[in-house]
Amino acid sequence: MKLYSLTKRQFVLVFVVFFTCIATCAIIGLAGPSVISSDVQSMKALVPKNESLTNTLFKIYTGSLSPFSQQLWLTCLIKLKGIEEGVTFDHKSYVNVQIMYEGSDNSYKPMLSHFVNHSREVSCGYSGCDEFVIFHLGYLDYHSYLAIVSMTNLNTLPKGVELDDVAFTYSYFSVSFTEVEIWFRFVFVVLTFMVSCIYANSLKKFPFRDWSIEQRWMSMLLPLLLLFNDPIFPLHFLVKSWVPRMFESMFRAIFLAAILLFWLCAFHGIRVSERHIFSFYTPKLLLVGLVGISAFTLTTWQQYNELCDPAYQSKLDISNFTGFKIFFFIIAAIYFIYLIYLVAKAYTEIKGLPYFDIRLKFLTALMLVVVIVSFVFVMLRYGRTALQNNFIAELETTYKNTAEFLMFYGLLNFYLYTMSFVYSPARNALYDSFFKDNPSMSMINDSDDEIYKRKVNSKTSLTSDDEKY
Repeated sequence: MKLYSLTKRQFVLVFVVFFTCIATCAIIGLAGPSVISSDVQSMKALVPKNESLTNTLFKIYTGSLSPFSQQLWLTCLIKLKGIEEGVTFDHKSYVNVQIMYEGSDNSYKPMLSHFVNHSREVSCGYSGCDEFVIFHLGYLDYHSYLAIVSMTNLNTLPKGVELDDVAFTYSYFSVSFTEVEIWFRFVFVVLTFMVSCIYANSLKKFPFRDWSIEQRWMSMLLPLLLLFNDPIFPLHFLVKSWVPRMFESMFRAIFLAAILLFWLCAFHGIRVSERHIFSFYTPKLLLVGLVGISAFTLTTWQQYNELCDPAYQSKLDISNFTGFKIFFFIIAAIYFIYLIYLVAKAYTEIKGLPYFDIRLKFLTALMLVVVIVSFVFVMLRYGRTALQNNFIAELETTYKNTAEFLMFYGLLNFYLYTMSFVYSPARNALYDSFFKDNPSMSMINDSDDEIYKRKVNSKTSLTSDDEKY
């Protein structure tokens, strides 16, 4: 591996290039277009003055939408007046919505055969009420929509509080952001394919038994990274179906689960020479599988229910959703406790062992960078809303800007690219004569398992000799 031959200066250069690539993604993203485009429609300005907003049937047109708009949200903001400063209250309203689409004959036809009725409870105060989602379409079949909305209990407000306005907002992905997303996904797909080919070509000269555990895992992670970048992303715009989004969620869940499994296997496998399927891989696969399945269920729960009911929200099915969420956090906590244990155990047993020590330090350093950056990203992005019951379905869970999108994909892509470079064989790996003539470098020719066995056997022989005396 190049890892064995890199100097300290080269190690620093590797990390500098890694952080530079991520910073470049962030800078490009900050200069990029906004993610969401919005169209706000005030009912106070549209409804005739002789009609009351409390019992009006609201009609909200989207106008013409592009296929690059990807998704569509309709949100509502109830504006009140007469609320004293410091006073807060919860307001519950029943929302009836009928979604219409514009057909080929320019007439609007209903998507559903009936009105959808759901309750919405919002918190109101001096600064106004919380905005809430009326419905969400995960993919756009048509270029124009009409929403017919009626709301109850708008006239049952606290004493002295009056309804001032009802504002509806259509939100969708901006065309400019979608174009940027398509191009960068394409760039990452091409780069990943090239890196995978170069890495595979560098390892084909060596028998599989001589590959280290990191090299074996990289040969699997790079193809999964190719799927993570979603090479079928253009089908979102060519096929009017939920299937491309389902595959995108599945590819993402599989890749992230593979990363979690790689960390467990790498930190455990680096200190053991025999890795049996049932004793070594099965417990880890079961733990990571539970994490991946629960995460995939949480992220697709909303998508599945929206196919039948676009106005569905996870908070309406709070008992089942909370159960899945608690299960996910418990399994995730067990995973991180186990990972910390394996890291500590590895440092206890093999720290200072030639070649293994540098492998362990590099693996830990790069993993900590990914974990810390991901944690900071999640906390800055979601904050406390990551623990709320409706965080998956809301509009806030989309990227706020292009920088977030590029940081997320750039971090994981450049993480794999860096490891593929460091774990690839060195140029002089085939010159056996050089290492045979240089005893200090002979260990590089041996496999990692042979080195570890030799170290353990030497310790065992020393112990037995002491017992004889």
